Amino acid sequence: MIQRIQSVYLLISALLTGSMFFVSLADLANDDATYTLLYRGLANSEELTTQTLPLAILVTVTTLVSLVTIFLYKKRMLQIRLCGLNMGLLLGTTGMIYFLGSQAAKELSAEISYNIPMVFPIVALIITFLAIRSIGKDEALIKSMDRIR
Repeated sequence: MIQRIQSVYLLISALLTGSMFFVSLADLANDDATYTLLYRGLANSEELTTQTLPLAILVTVTTLVSLVTIFLYKKRMLQIRLCGLNMGLLLGTTGMIYFLGSQAAKELSAEISYNIPMVFPIVALIITFLAIRSIGKDEALIKSMDRIR
């Protein structure tokens, strides 16, 4: 059902990845200016200087996969597969944030400081793993009930 614990886990995961749309992921500072790494690109105080389309796509897809997975509660094996896919995408998101931040720091000769939202994909990954475990327990319970009948 929708009110099971795995739905809560997936909702928390979706909220964590969805919040990345509204926060800065890293700050870069050099002698001339300060820059902010957002999900859509690198921005200085006035405008977006570099676009990061792959990161925007990853953040969007991970949020959508978490939300879609919640409503597939009758198809538990598909839920497990989508959670596994989402875990891979969350690892890719974390790697992409680190890579883009490092590249931008190297290009701008700036010092980078990652903000707290950098760990949101990692926390969402752990929570998605907990959802997989809960879905597996539900599947085992359903199979045991079928054996009793």
